[in-house]
Amino acid sequence: MPIEFAKYHGLGNDFILIDNRHSSEPVITPEQAVDLCDRHFGIGADGVIFALPAQNDTDYTMRIFNSDGSEPEMCGNGIRSLAKFIADLEGSEAKTQYRIHTLAGVITPELRSDGQVKVDMGVPRLLAAEIPTSLAAPDAKVIDVPIEVADKSWSVTCVSMGNPHCITFVEDVSAVALETVGPQFEHNKAFPQRTNTEFIQVVRSDYVKMRVWERGAGVTLACGTGACAAVVAGVLVGKCDRATAVELPGGVLEIEWAEVSGRIYMTGPAQRVFTGCISH
Repeated sequence: MPIEFAKYHGLGNDFILIDNRHSSEPVITPEQAVDLCDRHFGIGADGVIFALPAQNDTDYTMRIFNSDGSEPEMCGNGIRSLAKFIADLEGSEAKTQYRIHTLAGVITPELRSDGQVKVDMGVPRLLAAEIPTSLAAPDAKVIDVPIEVADKSWSVTCVSMGNPHCITFVEDVSAVALETVGPQFEHNKAFPQRTNTEFIQVVRSDYVKMRVWERGAGVTLACGTGACAAVVAGVLVGKCDRATAVELPGGVLEIEWAEVSGRIYMTGPAQRVFTGCISH
């Protein structure tokens, strides 16, 4: 049975979006998602995202399969793409704000009149047990902690945005051998559920450059949850302002960590590239 899809991207972090509102389970398997994400033999994407029926007090449910078939809790660029996809599906009935149920909790994207999508990403989790990582005691924060990776000592700060992130500050992000170092961070024994890893170069306290190795996807052009985690880490180590622009290979995200509420807000674009049909 043919399955219609739409291809979207957020700063080059690209996804196959599937209207899955008729079923509470994804209509394709993780193994099929791997084939679809192949950039030579498939559609090509960093992941497949499903718009599923609402759960509890929400409008929709989001699930995502990475390009390696694994399932992350959430994806920042992905949820902006999902918000645009939903609005396109609803047409004249579209709302400007949606409550989306994810494995990381309820996330609320808002479609702005300027075409950008602002997302309330919730409150970052900072305790080692929440990330999870063994780099500190379960009830302690992981801030500027050393770790040995690729025969080098790195100083890292760990943050969970519903999914695990390991952030390290470097002098020059372009000099990081991401394809070599990234997998060794991801699969380090200190991270029992693996980890996303962000390498950050501080240009100014309100502007940083970032490259990322995503758990389950590898090198990507952007990572929304990673940008959020990076700004949190930057504030914790005294390198970043609470409102900081994060420059990724695919473009810039505006991140704000609100001081009073403690919530993280991410603002950036999401664009439809094309639509098609999968022979299933």
